[in-house]
Amino acid sequence: MRRLTRTAAAAALAAALALVSACSSGSDSSDAASGDGSSLRKVTYLTSFGNFGRDSYAWVAKEKGFFKEAGFDVDIKPGQGTGGVITTIVGGQADFGPIDLTGGILQLGGDDPKNKEFVAVAAIQQRTMAAIVTTQDKGIASPKDLEGKTLADTPVSVVRNLFPTYAKLAGIDASKVTWVNGQAQELIGTLAAGKVDGIGQFVVGAPTVKAVAKKEPVLLPYSNVMTDLYGNALITSKKLAKEEPEMVKRFTAALLKGLEYSLANPKEAGEILKKNVEAANPLAAAAELELMAAYVRSSNSGTAIGALDSGRVAKSIAILQGAGALKQNITPDQVVDFNLAPKA
Repeated sequence: MRRLTRTAAAAALAAALALVSACSSGSDSSDAASGDGSSLRKVTYLTSFGNFGRDSYAWVAKEKGFFKEAGFDVDIKPGQGTGGVITTIVGGQADFGPIDLTGGILQLGGDDPKNKEFVAVAAIQQRTMAAIVTTQDKGIASPKDLEGKTLADTPVSVVRNLFPTYAKLAGIDASKVTWVNGQAQELIGTLAAGKVDGIGQFVVGAPTVKAVAKKEPVLLPYSNVMTDLYGNALITSKKLAKEEPEMVKRFTAALLKGLEYSLANPKEAGEILKKNVEAANPLAAAAELELMAAYVRSSNSGTAIGALDSGRVAKSIAILQGAGALKQNITPDQVVDFNLAPKA
């Protein structure tokens, strides 16, 4: 009887170990089960512009397990500005990514019928961070000083595409400013080498400019003359938003959780970015996040991270219409899916 008991116990132990082993091996797979027992959904996410500190919150969401908890296995790839992100998402090569919302409005209100099948589902920044960035040695202290100068940016960047509107409102003769093409990751180096007088950048790029150029940066923020414009907003395709709204909400919540964590822990976020992107400067990344915090939360939008307000979107549209930047009339509902976006 004792032998039979020992045999039964050994069999039970073996079965238990086999079960533990099976569970452990499954959790290490990229298709591991999520908390509700379903396999992780593979998602491709684009950053807004290269791999700078301002975009590190996506890496944080992945590293801290926020995406996995929401049921996602996320592949993060560097974006090439608003136009590039829109094209890639509408074309089906990526699922989500942040664009400058003003750039999105310009796309939707333009004559080109291509690349309009996208919709915003959350705000990343409540105020636009678009800016012209230069260095003190270039003699540019005001918008008017840009006349006669050469600026570099990617052709699809919102800074470049919004420049005519900025120039009109800031009293600049845009025909006297020369633009040349540059790649996202090379712009700061181009400025540091003295090849151009300024570059299109976000205001949070100042620490990285200083670190690379070894000179004090000078910023001309677009928000100084266009105060109601949102900054970056998370977008997805209209198709995905319509067919899988709950999936979109789960992804958005996980990404915004990463954003909130990054703003609260900028140094850790900078290190996480460095761990995943070898060329990243963790100190500059942390400094970018510290500057970005004031743009993510804004007194005129409530305290909820990610909130989008129909009235403010309407004001943004009106500003662009008044500057003659929109060829077609559009409404806030064409820009944002307010059923999916966080409320203020």
